[in-house]
Amino acid sequence: MLALLAVALAVSEGDFVVREFHFASGETLPELRLHYRTLGTPGSPAVLVLHGTTGSGAQFLGDSFAGALFGPGQLLDAAKHFIILPDGIGHGGSSKPSDALRARFPHYGYADMVEAQRRLLVEKLGVSHLRLIVGTSMGCMHSWLWAETQPKFMDAALALACLPVQIAGRNRVLRKLAADAIRQDPAWNGGEYRQQPLAGLRGALEVLFFMGSAAVPLQSQAASRDAADRFADEWMAKRLATTDANDFLYAFEASRDYDPSAGLERIDTAVTAINSADDEVNPPELGILEREIRRVRRGKAIVLPIGPQTRGHGTHTNAAAWKDHLAELLQRSGQRP
Repeated sequence: MLALLAVALAVSEGDFVVREFHFASGETLPELRLHYRTLGTPGSPAVLVLHGTTGSGAQFLGDSFAGALFGPGQLLDAAKHFIILPDGIGHGGSSKPSDALRARFPHYGYADMVEAQRRLLVEKLGVSHLRLIVGTSMGCMHSWLWAETQPKFMDAALALACLPVQIAGRNRVLRKLAADAIRQDPAWNGGEYRQQPLAGLRGALEVLFFMGSAAVPLQSQAASRDAADRFADEWMAKRLATTDANDFLYAFEASRDYDPSAGLERIDTAVTAINSADDEVNPPELGILEREIRRVRRGKAIVLPIGPQTRGHGTHTNAAAWKDHLAELLQRSGQRP
């Protein structure tokens, strides 16, 4: 389905190489490769869509996202927009530790990832203004950084499945447990392993599964003991076959510099922030989103109730759950004050 949809939407792919990219850590990479996909025609209103941790821009080409948004007459019709789907540093087809450098790869943070996205837009794609940023999970956090540091660059931001504060509490504890599982596996060998440190990687992936799962849909997908066991085995086997320990570790630890909370009042763009009530990463009982959105002049917060369209943290990629709110955001951001 994804391949057929991609063909129907005429997706273009490319790479942009940034020479001597300087990271906030003080490290430098002689050549930073940024992979990207685009749909539509350059010069049309530009839309930047940002993926989550361990993901890539390819995840937005599926039926639940592109099929609900990019088709004829839909909200982000590719015939009327220039849609940009980059792979973040350390992800997908962009430069990452597993390419060659392993643990000698620069320790990138979210600020580096956002700066790389900006340079891709301006220097390679010729985009100096965005109609919209859509960010999911890690990309959601990037959208907050974009709105804060580049308040005139976009008309609107749709922040899906994150909070505009430093990562703390259970979210941070889970991330540390995942990182520790890899680092404490002797087979990791300081990142210079020849074979994947499977014990540590398995422990880290177990944390990732909990963070991304949702009880209600999983009960239907794994409705018996045997079905649940098969689901667990198949999920883990698939992830172990496609996950590199260093890539995972770097991606999880990149959030260490994220904290937009001090500058929320500076945000001038229209922002709609959406979480779902079954999101284990951003549980609604914390009340953080509702509290912080009051500081955003043109901000609006929505917590979707658990329902047929919610998927826990993964609700961010099921556009049917929130596209009506996107329509409202596009309407209210059509003319900047």
